[in-house]
Amino acid sequence: MSKREAPAWLTQWEYAHRGLHSSGVPENSLLGARLAIERGMGIECDIQRSADDWPMVFHDWELGRLTNAKGEFEQHSRHELQQIRYRGCEERIATLAELLALIAGRVPLLIEIKSKPGYDVVRSCKLVDAALAGYPGDVAVMSFDPRVARWFRRNAPDTSCGLVMREDKHGHTQKAWQRRLAFWIARPDFLAYHIAALPNRWVEGLRARGLPILTWTVNSPEARARALRHADALISEGEGLA
Repeated sequence: MSKREAPAWLTQWEYAHRGLHSSGVPENSLLGARLAIERGMGIECDIQRSADDWPMVFHDWELGRLTNAKGEFEQHSRHELQQIRYRGCEERIATLAELLALIAGRVPLLIEIKSKPGYDVVRSCKLVDAALAGYPGDVAVMSFDPRVARWFRRNAPDTSCGLVMREDKHGHTQKAWQRRLAFWIARPDFLAYHIAALPNRWVEGLRARGLPILTWTVNSPEARARALRHADALISEGEGLA
């Protein structure tokens, strides 16, 4: 377990999952961020790289689910991506710099750095770290990839770093030994654990020893009730919002 203490603000907020999105308000959009700020919520977002190495605010590796464009996200330049509108509205894909400028320290931000097999995630870490230089607000980074927390712990120790984890068929840590190994590599300041896998004995033990536990995606009243019992902060959307 990390010997560093996570910042107090981390567990004092509820976070809008990919911004406060809904029908007509795209996930990870600047509009969703503005609505979260108006509601007094922290913001969770996803970051991946453009073809010309800009950290961009977007979740999917493919463009088709959320936009009218097609193809792989990472094959497009920043300029090309910024021209792409989300389906059904005028919102466009934003850079991390634009999101930071909008938030301007008013609410905390959780940045999930996307990764996949064979991906140069260290490159993303360096770009995010550079974008955060001089940023005045509360921010933490996290990822399913334990190398992200390890990189920030070693190279940007002032930035709190977490490990995201799930145990179902969509995750990479279904087995106990995989979870322990990822945790050992990351040595995170906090865990962001899938709500469907809570409660469990391992996480409860880490929490009892002082490791903050965030949970996602809290999207129903039942999930909210469970999250309030077994986690220290919620990453919520839809019917899981208070």
